[in-house]
Amino acid sequence: MKKLYISDLDGTLLSPDATLTKRSVSILNDLINQGLLFTVATARSIASVKYILKDLKLTLPLILMNGVCIYDPIVNDYVNVETFSKEDAQILISMIEENHLKGFLYTVKDGNLATYYEELVNRSLKDFYEERVNRYRKPFIQVDSFTTLIDEPIIYFTLMDHKDSLEPLNQIVKELPNINSVFYKDNYFKDMWYLEIFSKKASKFHAVQFLRSYLAVDEIICFGDNQNDMALFDASDKCYAVENAIDVLKLRADGIIGSSTKDAVAIWLEQNGIIAT
Repeated sequence: MKKLYISDLDGTLLSPDATLTKRSVSILNDLINQGLLFTVATARSIASVKYILKDLKLTLPLILMNGVCIYDPIVNDYVNVETFSKEDAQILISMIEENHLKGFLYTVKDGNLATYYEELVNRSLKDFYEERVNRYRKPFIQVDSFTTLIDEPIIYFTLMDHKDSLEPLNQIVKELPNINSVFYKDNYFKDMWYLEIFSKKASKFHAVQFLRSYLAVDEIICFGDNQNDMALFDASDKCYAVENAIDVLKLRADGIIGSSTKDAVAIWLEQNGIIAT
């Protein structure tokens, strides 16, 4: 039986400083070299994922931005990208402005990812920006208004603020017919929340189903920790939550493994992973 293993990154595979430990790198590379089918599913874009996983010998497509993008690390190009319609993008930009929220807007054009912002008005936005510029050398482009980007292939919005500030827009977005979203606590700043908005055709669920067919696998086993991993769990045959996962995900899981601070995913795979034959 051909099994594919998929792990979330932040709070699951990565340590609290958003890095992959030497122990996890060693275990995973050894398993991949033996033929274990392994990849990741994350809310992050390729800009930071490339840096974080630079020592990992990944050969299979990566699920990025909660399933909006599927990226092939061998050919360094996107296998699949889901964009908003111009009408839906305009509706979302208007709603973001009406709710006085700020964040990041992403486009993919000719295989190139671009990230835009208007203002960095809170700690989470500033830290998000500074970490990715300083650690990953990710380029950002400041614009006066997201409305100037309406003719671009928009794929994603990331908004960061306190829960009470984001909740009104979250409730509206959930009712829009062509829109998907995830709303969850920041892994690193517990008083801040993420609202991530993307096409209804995209999610970790859709991306896992795409890989199931694309790679012709018989069974998918996944690992996660947060609300945005619920779709990943729903699409997989078996799912495991790390010890530090939120309670609702633990209830959904087939089992609970160790903490992300102790290389739990790599150790579980070393003990239980099945090499493809």
